[in-house]
Amino acid sequence: MSTLYVTDLDGTLLNSNDRISQYSIQTINGLVAKGMQFTYATARSLVSASVVAEGLSTTIPVIAYNGALIINPDTGEVISSLSFTKEEADYVSGILRKNGANPLVYAYVDGVERVSYVTGRENEGIRRYLEVRKGDRRFRPLADETCLYQGDMFYFTCIAEREELFPLYEIFREDGRYRCTLQQELYRPEFFLEIMPQKASKAEAIKRLKGIWNCDRVVSFGDAVNDIPMFEISDECYAVANAVPELKACATGVIASNDEDGVAKWLADEDIRGGIPL
Repeated sequence: MSTLYVTDLDGTLLNSNDRISQYSIQTINGLVAKGMQFTYATARSLVSASVVAEGLSTTIPVIAYNGALIINPDTGEVISSLSFTKEEADYVSGILRKNGANPLVYAYVDGVERVSYVTGRENEGIRRYLEVRKGDRRFRPLADETCLYQGDMFYFTCIAEREELFPLYEIFREDGRYRCTLQQELYRPEFFLEIMPQKASKAEAIKRLKGIWNCDRVVSFGDAVNDIPMFEISDECYAVANAVPELKACATGVIASNDEDGVAKWLADEDIRGGIPL
């Protein structure tokens, strides 16, 4: 039987320093070289994920933007994508304007992936987001909102305190056209509100990738509440020790933490037991 192994990045494969240890890289790359079908599913873009996953061997497409895109990491080719309809995007932009939000708008503008935002209105969370991604060619700073909501939009992110974002979360989580998440940034005080097309999720993307790659089973690894749908469609699912209680409650088992190379050690042990089909 062919098995697809899928891991979350932040808080799961990445340690507290937002890096993958050399042990994890060497262990996973060795198994991939032997034929293990391994990939990651992340809320990050491919650009951002590629930086923190440098050195990791991925021979099959990866899942980015919480499932909005499936991408070939070597070529940048988009295998599958989900975008908002014009009506859906217009509704989101109207709500965000009405509430005075300052979002990051992810879209393909003239065929190029861009992250648009209005300058001069950044809070501490947005400034940090931009700072840690300094030099990212996707960034499209704008003087005002005139051109903010342009292109083929597929993702909106608002970064602020929970109290500011929760009313928006209440609006979008009840609307069947959208998938909306609200969670705290790892190791930081600010919260991220993320709005995606309804079918954009790690779970849906994994199901598509499983079909494309002709896999029979899925084994997944995660740490946060946005990994619950991914766990629900997996044949086996493992929460790292630092995962939230909600995820541990629906996991097949709990493994060592992200700072203890939990994913790589589980894969290495499974290989020794002969459980990884290679």
